[in-house]
Amino acid sequence: MTQNIRIGSGSDFQTTLMKLAVLFFAIFTISSLSLAAGKPNSKFGGVQIGAITYSYRSMADQSADAVLNYAVESGLSSIELMGDVAERFAGIPQSKDPEVIKKWRTTVSMDKFKALRKKYSAKGVKIHILKLGDKSWSDAEIDYAFNACKAVGAVGITTEISEDAAKRLEPFAEKHNLYVIFHNHGQPGDPNFSFDKVLALGSKLMLNFDEGHYFGATGLHPNALIERLHNRIISIHLKDKTGPKAADPNKNQPWGKGETPVSEILQLIQKNKWPIFCDIELEYTVPAGSDAVKEVAKCVDYCRVALVPKK
Repeated sequence: MTQNIRIGSGSDFQTTLMKLAVLFFAIFTISSLSLAAGKPNSKFGGVQIGAITYSYRSMADQSADAVLNYAVESGLSSIELMGDVAERFAGIPQSKDPEVIKKWRTTVSMDKFKALRKKYSAKGVKIHILKLGDKSWSDAEIDYAFNACKAVGAVGITTEISEDAAKRLEPFAEKHNLYVIFHNHGQPGDPNFSFDKVLALGSKLMLNFDEGHYFGATGLHPNALIERLHNRIISIHLKDKTGPKAADPNKNQPWGKGETPVSEILQLIQKNKWPIFCDIELEYTVPAGSDAVKEVAKCVDYCRVALVPKK
């Protein structure tokens, strides 16, 4: 868009300035709309849909740039990022010596993690959780995990649920004012297991509730637990599995082929407007002729249909 504008004096000069202002505003607006149009938006009906990037583990390229592109191609605007992706981007040594890794983690600058956040944000993808850290790490390494978490803009770190992990990591969550977000596998199938015992150990301890593992192990509808503990759930891993009494029990299935009430879970969160991240975890076998990016995109569409029904 070009215009021939002659700069004069007095009222002519003011008119010229107004024309320039209108012209620049138009250019800025067009550019802004173009940028916005190129960014994904996976918040449907008020529910933020994302994915744990473990879902892309079958893809050949596991670099931070590739994982970012996978997320964008799947239509995702938020993710739970695997720690190894972030650490490789930050320059972790390719060494099997634990002391070499420990030294790197306890001395590395956070600049690369901040750059990672900026890179992902520029393409419209927020890193809401970082899967990094372990109860067996030294104090300095755990501090590193929380510092990296903060640098990428996440609300907390995820790790496997246990009372020992809660006791070890809770003081660090308090110190850094972030969350430890506990993920479950089949533990709820054990009658001696209790989410409440873990959560009682600190207010910064939250859940990354895996509804598929829960249903596959117990056969119970996840909504009852979600309703009871919703204020302690940061995120939910979404998958479709068969129940424990099925002919092929506790088996991951393409969405809609299993028995897990995925749509009902999403609709419960939507109805109550709970600020819970709902993250796809692709665990069923990728069919021939497809790939993880395409399958995650199918899961995103499944969530969209559940949350924004066609009129």
